[in-house]
Amino acid sequence: MEPVIRLENVCKRFRDCRALDHVTLQVPPGVVFAILGENGAGKTTLIRILTGFLKPDEGSARVLGMDLLADPLAIRRAVGYVSDAPAMYEWMTPMEIGWFTSGFYDDAFPGRYLESLAKYDVPSGTKLKHLSKGQRAKVALALATAHDPSLLILDEPTSGLDPMVRRQFLESMVDRAALGHTVLLSSHQISEVERVADWVAILHEGRLRVVQPLSELKANTAILTAKLEDPWSEIPTPTGEVLSETRRGRQIRWLVRGPEESWLEGLGSDSGLTDLQVSRPSLEEIFVSLCDRRVSRPTAESHEDARDRVEA
Repeated sequence: MEPVIRLENVCKRFRDCRALDHVTLQVPPGVVFAILGENGAGKTTLIRILTGFLKPDEGSARVLGMDLLADPLAIRRAVGYVSDAPAMYEWMTPMEIGWFTSGFYDDAFPGRYLESLAKYDVPSGTKLKHLSKGQRAKVALALATAHDPSLLILDEPTSGLDPMVRRQFLESMVDRAALGHTVLLSSHQISEVERVADWVAILHEGRLRVVQPLSELKANTAILTAKLEDPWSEIPTPTGEVLSETRRGRQIRWLVRGPEESWLEGLGSDSGLTDLQVSRPSLEEIFVSLCDRRVSRPTAESHEDARDRVEA
C-alpha cells in the first residue's frame, strides 16, 4: 500500500543548528504513528515541513501522494492539524468559527463539526476567549476532523490538558485509526504514546534512531540482569545493540536491542556471570537509553570482544 507520508533524506538547518539530519521515513495508512523526542529534537520542524509551512533544505517529501513543494496548499486542505497552542479568533464562538471554516470545505463539514462539538460537550454559543484550554483544544480537534481527513497530524496536542481531556484525545486517535485513517502524533508524553501508538519513531538531535511497530520494538528489546562473581573481572558484553549498561555492586544490567540467543547459550561457568534473567523494557526505558547522554554504554571494542568469544 502507498505510504501516507514518505520522506527521503530530508534535512533542515537553522543557522548553525541542524534541526533534521537526513530523515527517511514512511508512514503506512490506518495506524497511529507516534514521533517521540525530547524538546529540541526536531519534531515540530518535521511537522511544519509535512504541512507545507517549511521547505526542506535537502531531500524530498510526499504526503497523501502529493509532492510537498508542488502542492503545499492542496496538502493543507487534505490534512487535519492540531498544534499544542491552536490559533483561533478568540472573539468568535465555536459555532461562528465552524461556520467561518466551513467555507474552505465540502457541504458535509458543518454537520460533522456540530456532531463533534456535541460529542465533546463544548458550549457552542460561548466566545472562545471564555472557554477553558481543554474546551478550546476540543474545538480545534473538531475543526481539524470535520472534513474527515485521511491524515490527522497532532503536535503535542495534550500538553497542559487535564486527564479527562487527554483521555478524549487519545480515544479519538484510536477511533480514527480503526476507521482506516492515519494519525501522526508528535509527543514527549511517553506513557500516552505507549497506550495508543501502533508505530513509533524516536527522533534525537535531528536523527531518527528508531522507526518500528511498537509491538516489535518491545518484543525485540530485552533487559538482561546478572550477578557478577567478581566485580573487578572482565566480563562478556551481550551481542546485539547494547543501549545501556548499569553496574551496582555485584549486579550488572544491560538493555539490548536484538539480543542474540547464541550469546545467552554460549555463557559458561567461566563467563563470570550468574543468575542471568531476561525481561522486557517499557517504552520509556528504551527511549531514555537511546536519547540520554548520561546513560553508560559499552565501547565498540568490548562489543566486538563479546562476539569473538561467542564465535570461538
